[in-house]
Amino acid sequence: MASSKVVVKVINRSKHPLPEYKTAGSAGVDVCANLDKPVRLKPLERALIPTGLYVEIPDGYEIQVRPRSGMALKKGITLLNSPGTIDSDYRGEIKVIVINLSQEEQVIEDGERIAQLVLSPVAKIEWKPVDKLSESERGSGGFGHTGFK
Repeated sequence: MASSKVVVKVINRSKHPLPEYKTAGSAGVDVCANLDKPVRLKPLERALIPTGLYVEIPDGYEIQVRPRSGMALKKGITLLNSPGTIDSDYRGEIKVIVINLSQEEQVIEDGERIAQLVLSPVAKIEWKPVDKLSESERGSGGFGHTGFK
């Protein structure tokens, strides 16, 4: 299946180029921190990191904000509220909630790639109240009901 492109209007008030796909198979674009000075995070400390990007997402889509695996492995930094959702009617600056899960203080520098953005289609729910749901093999089992191995 060939990939398609969706136009997303963007205002870039950062000091950095627009995010871009690093490889032909990339699902997301890496977004950079837009900082006046480095942000120091103690263990288990969190911060809201600005990107300087403002977007107009077409109706029927969202942008998901996801962690970067390299940042998680190398620094122990990941994202809270992950994946975060940027709704199509949001017009504020994209900011990323990061947390330091390592045991040492970590520093986020201006221009550092802190998250990835993935554009995703959104289907709206149309609720249909019923008195009974159909049976399934799983039923109401959840939270580890199939075992650990």
